[in-house]
Amino acid sequence: MTNGSKRIQTVKLMTTSTDQKTKFPPQIKVPATYMRGGTSKGVFFNLTDLPTEAQVAGAARDALLLRVIGSPDPYGKQTDGMGGATSSTSKTVILAKSDKADHDVDYLFGQVAIDRPFVDWSGNCGNLTAAVGSFAISNGLVDSSRIPENGIAVVRIWQKNIGKTIIAHVPITNGEVQETGEFELDGVTFPAAEVQVEFLDPADGDGAMFPTGNLIDDLIVPTDVVAGGVLQATMINAGIPTVFINAAELGYTGSELQEAINGDVKALAMFETIRAHGAVQMGLIKHIDEAANRQHTPKVAIVAAPVDYTSSSGKAIDKNTIDLNVRALSMGKLHHAMMGTAAVAIGTAAAIPGTLVSLAAGEGQSNAVNPGFVTFGHPSGTLKVGAEASQVDGDWQVNKAVMSRSARVLMEGWVRVPADPLMSES
Repeated sequence: MTNGSKRIQTVKLMTTSTDQKTKFPPQIKVPATYMRGGTSKGVFFNLTDLPTEAQVAGAARDALLLRVIGSPDPYGKQTDGMGGATSSTSKTVILAKSDKADHDVDYLFGQVAIDRPFVDWSGNCGNLTAAVGSFAISNGLVDSSRIPENGIAVVRIWQKNIGKTIIAHVPITNGEVQETGEFELDGVTFPAAEVQVEFLDPADGDGAMFPTGNLIDDLIVPTDVVAGGVLQATMINAGIPTVFINAAELGYTGSELQEAINGDVKALAMFETIRAHGAVQMGLIKHIDEAANRQHTPKVAIVAAPVDYTSSSGKAIDKNTIDLNVRALSMGKLHHAMMGTAAVAIGTAAAIPGTLVSLAAGEGQSNAVNPGFVTFGHPSGTLKVGAEASQVDGDWQVNKAVMSRSARVLMEGWVRVPADPLMSES
């Protein structure tokens, strides 16, 4: 009797195990590289390494990337994925050998939402751009004839999200990418090799650099955001669509660190409202309700004249070493440093007299007559960016923006994800 009971129990357990094998398929593994680029990090893929269904844009690709990063996560931690629970560390990159003339690699960027099942493909990541050239070289996406044994490899990148050309200058030692070095970047703990990045013609090719036609606009917002319901704003589309507001109009000094804004629920709601109304006025969306499905763009930033402050690392920033202070939000939170694409917008706006950015910098720090660099303060320290802008037939255009970043491989191999009905192993 007892033995019979045991046998029945064993059969039941085995049946359950068999059912689980049928119901829960094993994980698949996808070749991937985890890289830091600038002050961001993300998971990099070679397009041809993705499961067949994910090699084209659509639900299968988004489902794969969401699972890789660990989103959506109602806990906001991305514990069950590769994401780091911040906008700077919830990123994916897909690269492919380019068939576009005079380009080496196609670069597609996906910003993964943390708490929603959403991948935003509407813009570029300037920080991760610094790692694109390195990955492309190391993974055979750049013709070997273009890679010196020692020196600088010039990698021509086609940024598919925005349809723009970016040039990365990648240091090479003994035929391999040189990742270690002495270049220090505020917001990154350890020094590394310098990678200079040039964003060519970074303004929106489908529209004007200033979508409204004005260097400064009256941005109409609800009266509970600001008394009178009007804010002065410079709305520019260079690098990434960005709405610049004077910090003082919102009660800030421009020297705030993350906790001053990210710990204030009302402030975050206010900035999101400003961002949504800016998106409408820039023509990016038709109604503010659409902003929720376009979280990556536009960015919203506050600008102010230089003041002394202490960065998040404890470093004292002397106002005499910077031209202005800028604080920018990404995916609903104040960024710990500065997005690379937003830095392009800052450099471009600083180069054009009459914008809020140029005025905060004291005008003339960088302009069309004397193109040069502007240095701005951000929560982690300072950053220098240069831009060449000119006026043609009354319209402003920017030829290129330049900045230095660094990048390195953190881990490479395979990332594993549970097989999904939308995917199958390639």
